[in-house]
Amino acid sequence: MHAAVDALGNPVHVHVSGGQESDCQHFDRIAEALPAQIQAVVGDKGYDTNAVLARIAQAGAEAVVPAKKSRCQAREIDENLYRDRNKVERFFLKIKQNRAVATRYDKTAASYRAVVELACIMCWLK
Repeated sequence: MHAAVDALGNPVHVHVSGGQESDCQHFDRIAEALPAQIQAVVGDKGYDTNAVLARIAQAGAEAVVPAKKSRCQAREIDENLYRDRNKVERFFLKIKQNRAVATRYDKTAASYRAVVELACIMCWLK
């Protein structure tokens, strides 16, 4: 599951993918759902690819993504902004309180996505 949240930790975009697929392959779908005027994109090391960083720069935003160990040159990131990444982690913890989301009992991706979207609606209502 891949998600984007706003500054308050509310879901903006959620989509489901296969568990064996890397995070950076799905960044384009996430970026399309983001508002036009964003100041920073905060992500984990899974999003540290040249294509993702170029897409963030194209949007005119700051990339707050730590460099992987395999990268030759380390990038400086704003540690205060990077601390906001916990809002995404807290969002995942909120929706995984729903047992159907946490254990993925649904057989099809469409059914699972429906349950995830219901959990997201509950986040917005609280």
